[in-house]
Amino acid sequence: MQIQKREGQCVPFDKNKIENAINNAFIEVDGMLYETDTAKDIADEIEKIAAHNEKMIGEPISVEQVQDLVEDYLMRSERRDVARAYIRYRYKREATRKNKMVFFDAIKEKLEAKNVQNQNANVDERSFGGRIGEASGVMTKQYALDNLLSKKAKENHLGNRIYIHDLDAYAVGMHNCLSIPFDDLLAKGFNTRQTDVRPAGSVNTAFQLVAVIFQLQSLQQFGGVSATHLDWTMVPYVRKSFKKHYKDGLKYFYHMFDEEIEQFEFNPDWEITCERYTQNDLAYTYAMDMTEKEVHQAVEGMYHNLNTLQSRSGNQLPFTSINYGTCTLPEGRLVTKELLNVSIEGLGKLHKTSIFPCGIFQMMKGVNREPGDPNYDLYRLALESTARRLYPNYANVDWTGNAGYDKNDPKTYFSTMGCRTANGADINAEPGTNPQTKDGRGNICPVTIIMPTLAMEAVEQVKKEFAGSLVPQSVTWMNDQKIATFMKILDDAIHDAKDMLIERFEYICSQDAASAKFMYENGTMLGYKPEEGIRSALKHGTIVIGQLGLAETLQILINVDHTTEEGMKVAKQIEQLFKTRCAEFKEKYKLNFGVYYTPAENLCYTAMKKFKDKYGEIENVSDREYFTNSIHVPVWKEISPFDKIDIEAQLTGYSGAGCITYVELEGAVLKNLDALEQIVNYAMDNDIPYFAINVPNDTCLECGWTGEIENECPECGSTHIQRLRRVTGYLTGDYKTAFNKGKIAETEDRFKHSKKL
Repeated sequence: MQIQKREGQCVPFDKNKIENAINNAFIEVDGMLYETDTAKDIADEIEKIAAHNEKMIGEPISVEQVQDLVEDYLMRSERRDVARAYIRYRYKREATRKNKMVFFDAIKEKLEAKNVQNQNANVDERSFGGRIGEASGVMTKQYALDNLLSKKAKENHLGNRIYIHDLDAYAVGMHNCLSIPFDDLLAKGFNTRQTDVRPAGSVNTAFQLVAVIFQLQSLQQFGGVSATHLDWTMVPYVRKSFKKHYKDGLKYFYHMFDEEIEQFEFNPDWEITCERYTQNDLAYTYAMDMTEKEVHQAVEGMYHNLNTLQSRSGNQLPFTSINYGTCTLPEGRLVTKELLNVSIEGLGKLHKTSIFPCGIFQMMKGVNREPGDPNYDLYRLALESTARRLYPNYANVDWTGNAGYDKNDPKTYFSTMGCRTANGADINAEPGTNPQTKDGRGNICPVTIIMPTLAMEAVEQVKKEFAGSLVPQSVTWMNDQKIATFMKILDDAIHDAKDMLIERFEYICSQDAASAKFMYENGTMLGYKPEEGIRSALKHGTIVIGQLGLAETLQILINVDHTTEEGMKVAKQIEQLFKTRCAEFKEKYKLNFGVYYTPAENLCYTAMKKFKDKYGEIENVSDREYFTNSIHVPVWKEISPFDKIDIEAQLTGYSGAGCITYVELEGAVLKNLDALEQIVNYAMDNDIPYFAINVPNDTCLECGWTGEIENECPECGSTHIQRLRRVTGYLTGDYKTAFNKGKIAETEDRFKHSKKL
């Protein structure tokens, strides 16, 4: 005799399973099993019915029919309490089955790439690796939700109030991003799982190892990796290469032998332009020529490696950033020049714009800001690269938020990682070290407060509180009530965010150093002491509270955004609360809490979708496919670049853990670098910490023409066009295929601020 399961397959009928299920219901009610006759009698009766059913109809009885019969027999017995227990048991099992089906359907959807979301524009969700990674993420995210998060954390996350980033990485206790101490790794060498690597002996080798280290470190974390001062880092290796070429020049032009050359004094501290070298002019000219070629080829090699060697699932490239531009030594200047030249030239046969690394030119007074500064010519070259390739972005070394940096130590200069993440002063800095040191530190974990959700909670609370009031209230008075209520709700959410971050930080600290062997064995994360565990290193990183949708929040509360005087007043009140609380948490818990202006590449869309499902479509709030990123001026606002900078400059100072300001310009900017310089200088003079320019970067995939293309290439007429755009702080492929639905809509809404000049 058979029984048909829910999935359709038939298996042998087993009445013992019926008895066990009924007995479990008795145990739930009575605490233990006093009698088994009822269960046995019911099972016998159902067995008879099943046999009759199969004999007379020719079909086996189904599981659902059996459970219906059990319920019916129990309800007719004297133990209706047991019947209710059985019904509850059946309901729970059904709910579990449905959840399991939903779970496996989600995995199947990812494995078959049936609903590609483009949550990360750097991941190809259709690739084999992408499908495996996305399916794995479904499981690890659910594991984190069910097993690692506190009830409060889970409710905030699922309730679209406080978003926990990268739950799949949470599940294994992985941290976010890191500024890698390349100075030490290149000078001392490093170990990998399979072998060890000698110190770099030339600039070519050094650049190759930079790409290797970027890839190795990126596998130890889920965020970006950064070089904080690559021009300074490469100085000794340019000198080593120059020395080799100079020796070759002495042999070729002066017919010197190795024995004679060995007697020639070489000092590693000599600059490549020093008089000791220039006295042998033929050897010097040869060595300079060969060194320049080697540096150029080395930079090309690094760029090609970082754009071709995928190191994560989903054909994902390491999320790399390089900061440079302040080294005034001839070696550092050469490195910066070639980094920019290779960027301008582009990659491959079509000379495409390089996606990685994210280039960041560090602006510094007295170094590269004005004509006459030693690196001003490199700043102009950087502007040309920005006009053609969107990179570099611009970091403000003199930003007031980086006060206390050491002008003689580039490790303390302001730099960024990933989309915009930055390290502020380290409350756990070792005695005798500068708290503003960036190398070996990174962001450990972020959360983001979805402020429009909190604003709606405030509005609903105020409406409920004054629903029965017979006294007419003015709009101003009601707005004041909404703001006050929102600030209380926001304050509670910030405290919740703090608890959620500490919860995650402690879980990350509980991991074994073997989980990230490359990182801890080679000291890429500052301060690791094996006897103290990995907390000794993690405590130097930042844990950040991000935010989303300031503009929409203000619209909900007072019906204007921060492009108005009234809106900016409330915006500053909100941001001051974030800054004050993070400063308090930093001091109380001795952890580097910071305010973070979240990139929200995928969250801008998913948070809006959940918001719209709950609250519907609200004008200027949820009538688009995305929330405005952090404190940005809404992308559709028709204002000049200077006005946008003026507005955002009033708020960027509240963030110490990472923010970006960008403006949108038309393609004609390539012909007017003076105007571009004026805009960048204006941002720096207004204390913007991190600034980027967006210009159209369309490439004809037939002839390689790059610029602003409407429908067809102006050079060859092709319509096979790649449209490259900035997704958050970095670039990716064609935005129409690589971005998620929300980011595509946001990109198409972006107003070109240069139209208002």
